[in-house]
Amino acid sequence: MLHKNSFLCAALATAFLGAAALPAQAAVVASIKPLGFIAAAIADGVTTTEILLPDGASAHDYALRPSDVKRLQSADLVVWVGPEMEAFMQKSVGQLAEPKKVQLAALPGVKPLLMKGADDDAHDHEGHDHSAENGDDGHHHGEYNMHIWLSPKIARLSAVAIHDKLVELMPQNSAKLNANLRTFELGLANIDKQVGSELAPLKGKGYFVFHDAYGYFEKQYGLKSLGHFTVNPEIQPGAQRLHDIRTQLVEQKAVCVFAEPQFRPAVINAVARGTNVRSGTLDPLGIEVKLAKDSYMQFLSGLANQYASCLKGD
Repeated sequence: MLHKNSFLCAALATAFLGAAALPAQAAVVASIKPLGFIAAAIADGVTTTEILLPDGASAHDYALRPSDVKRLQSADLVVWVGPEMEAFMQKSVGQLAEPKKVQLAALPGVKPLLMKGADDDAHDHEGHDHSAENGDDGHHHGEYNMHIWLSPKIARLSAVAIHDKLVELMPQNSAKLNANLRTFELGLANIDKQVGSELAPLKGKGYFVFHDAYGYFEKQYGLKSLGHFTVNPEIQPGAQRLHDIRTQLVEQKAVCVFAEPQFRPAVINAVARGTNVRSGTLDPLGIEVKLAKDSYMQFLSGLANQYASCLKGD
């Protein structure tokens, strides 16, 4: 009896140690939701896709939790824009093997498509405002605008890069991964045409966005941003910038001002008060979109509808 109990204890201990040694469930881990949309389309039916940042969190000021670090370490593949956008990930991603990560902004095909960035909001405190001159401004962290997921062209290149990495890691699934990439490219081409048709009549209408994030989308579809309230959404815009925006609203150069779901500053309502300018909301992270194989198409379509409903006055 004693021998049997000893054997049972040893077996349980071995099973327990074995389970403890197993890594956490591997998956494709994307830094932010829109990158997860692209990854989910390619990984569909092969492996799961997870998003690192919770809904409502901002890549501008996020700090990794210990559980986040574990998810990155155990991932099949980590997808991110790069240190200029997700500075909080740089150390953890730097420790991963090359085949297990893809930095989208550094892809050879993406680099020539990067748009120049705007001046930091620090300039605004000195009384300079470039917002009206630079409709296609960039991210506050560096030389380039890093909101690259808002470009359908870069989204396609990102999908190809994620596909290629997963084929390397999981060659047994190459047929499914190839089919997923073809489906994504076809769907992207279709939604690009639809969005282009929807936004074409609105090309001459001026507007202000809250956060300087939309240059790639605006360039693709010929939209006319007059500028932004802030480069970094964590920093309130300065008095000079607000004065200049207010002047343009009063002169009716803009028909709409856009806030964002994560940032609904009272400053936008205050500046627009007493004018005929409409208010809308743009969601650059697709908070309302559920992760699925066609979610990137839903994201682009939803963003187009957000622009159109305010600019048309629906």
